[in-house]
Amino acid sequence: MRRVCLTLPTHRACTGTIAAIGEEATYGAREFAVEVHLLILDSSPAQVLAEHRQAVAALPASPGVTVHHLDEDEQRAFLREVTVRSGAARPDRLLDLMLPSSVSYGACTNRAFLIAQALGCTSVHRRDSDSRYQHVDGEPVFPLHQELTYLGQRADEVRESATRSKLPPGSGDRRVAVAGGSFVGEMSVDVAEIRDLDPDTYGELVGLSLPEGSPEIWRNHLIDASFRGAGNGTFDGDHATLAPISPMRVDMCNVALDREVYRRVPLPPATDTIGTDYFLLHLTHDARLPGLQHNRHIVNFHTEERRTDAGFLAYQVRFAKFLLAKAHLNTVYARTTAAGDALLDAEGRVRASVVAGFVKDSVDLDRTDVTRRLDVINRAYRRLGGRYTTVADTLTDGRSRLLDEARDDMADFAHLMDHWEALTGASAEAGLAVTR
Repeated sequence: MRRVCLTLPTHRACTGTIAAIGEEATYGAREFAVEVHLLILDSSPAQVLAEHRQAVAALPASPGVTVHHLDEDEQRAFLREVTVRSGAARPDRLLDLMLPSSVSYGACTNRAFLIAQALGCTSVHRRDSDSRYQHVDGEPVFPLHQELTYLGQRADEVRESATRSKLPPGSGDRRVAVAGGSFVGEMSVDVAEIRDLDPDTYGELVGLSLPEGSPEIWRNHLIDASFRGAGNGTFDGDHATLAPISPMRVDMCNVALDREVYRRVPLPPATDTIGTDYFLLHLTHDARLPGLQHNRHIVNFHTEERRTDAGFLAYQVRFAKFLLAKAHLNTVYARTTAAGDALLDAEGRVRASVVAGFVKDSVDLDRTDVTRRLDVINRAYRRLGGRYTTVADTLTDGRSRLLDEARDDMADFAHLMDHWEALTGASAEAGLAVTR
């Protein structure tokens, strides 16, 4: 029987999300006759963790659903076994990249990839703790429906069931590698206030996330569309497009990846940096792998913690680090875009060694662009004034460290890529004890 991993990484209170994702797991097992392994990777503080354990215990037993709720100690024990089993010369360094002490959007998803391998799953389906499902006529709209319908199927075999097909010539025999939807509700990145305060400054900052040399009209459109998802629309029946998926069109709270992608290439493990977990979406798009873009959008909301002074500062620094990281990432994306089908082998699978080469080359990027970006960001935050001045002060105080981290994060990514296939193989060998 097909096994899939529905995962929820979290470091904050989300008992409501746990209950809701439990319903989605039950729905998937019932409607598609699959084994759903619900994997909750929990980095929450002790009191919140205890609340989550109670929420997990309260989930009704459901045929075909197995729940794994792992705190950081349990995750570390699994990862330690896997890193040692992989034969790496420095397993502790890999362990630090897989389970860092700071928030890492890529690392938490990489852990889900490895555990999915250990469980024998064919796909990973990711949700986030600051999101919930839309409802129509009192029933939740689960993305898992579209993900399980299309993911892993040969594109030509499911072409007729999609609303639209825009597959590149010659890709119909390839399997659907990614399925995703977007979100409705609040912006995925907490920059709405910047847009309201100063649209020009907003455009300057968001523009740093885009590729260099983009035509001005195109750039303005992308700036306007960035981080806004599907707006405030409501679900009005399924619409699905079969095509390589643009990372602009889906959100990582609403995405699923086939095993043939994530067992070859990981996500960047950069800490305190938003957006780096979209790397595989760029890769599958540039390789012209078939994807399924659907409209079962998830409802995004901002937690109360993000509205506190500490939460605000932490998030804005993560956003700034993302804009610095894009100096390196955009050089990689330019090369993956140019490579196109050459990113794949004769079987239509990603050539990890080619991607790793691009990442390694980006490590030694001239520091000029990263420095320029930091100066632009700093001036923009000072221009905004108010509490944004504190962000600017923080960036100024950490200037040298931030510049170093932009480079070192890519070096860490390159190191992880060199060991990734050994890690995924070791995970499959190690397995994971069933918890429920």
